[in-house]
Amino acid sequence: KKYIVLILAIISMIYVFTSVKAEDTIIPDEAIRFRVIANSNTIYDQNIKIQLKNVVQNKIFELTKGTETIEETRKILKDNIDLLDNLTKETLKNLGYDKDYKINYGYNYFPKKKYKSVTYKEGMYESLVITLGTGEGDNWWCVLFPPLCLIEAEESTDVEYTSFVKELVNKYM
Repeated sequence: KKYIVLILAIISMIYVFTSVKAEDTIIPDEAIRFRVIANSNTIYDQNIKIQLKNVVQNKIFELTKGTETIEETRKILKDNIDLLDNLTKETLKNLGYDKDYKINYGYNYFPKKKYKSVTYKEGMYESLVITLGTGEGDNWWCVLFPPLCLIEAEESTDVEYTSFVKELVNKYM
């Protein structure tokens, strides 16, 4: 019985790994991204980026909770750009950050990015982008609509992703 489960698990893993190509993109064509670009890669600037991201992401979640269409999300973001700008300004002030920043909602350039064997194509994407200082540091980004990153804002605990195959292998090994 153990060998049958193990063989099925191996076949399932082979199928999964051969059917997903590195070039596959999991972001739908109609999506709105959110990106925060740090001034530099110093620990200080990266920390500021993460703290600002957390505050703005939580506000966006609050504003867009319950939206079901990209049009609703787009309208909410456009209607609240001043609120998000003021929130950014206030958050940076409270963090003692004295460099300039830019906030832009529209079509913004995203470089090619490979993450967990998935390559996200470079290009112009509808997005809310906050650039801190010179914007030469690493960035953080996610997808606002569909709300792939806003789930984080709602959860108060860490989310652990598991697979059926992994659970089977762990159970019988």
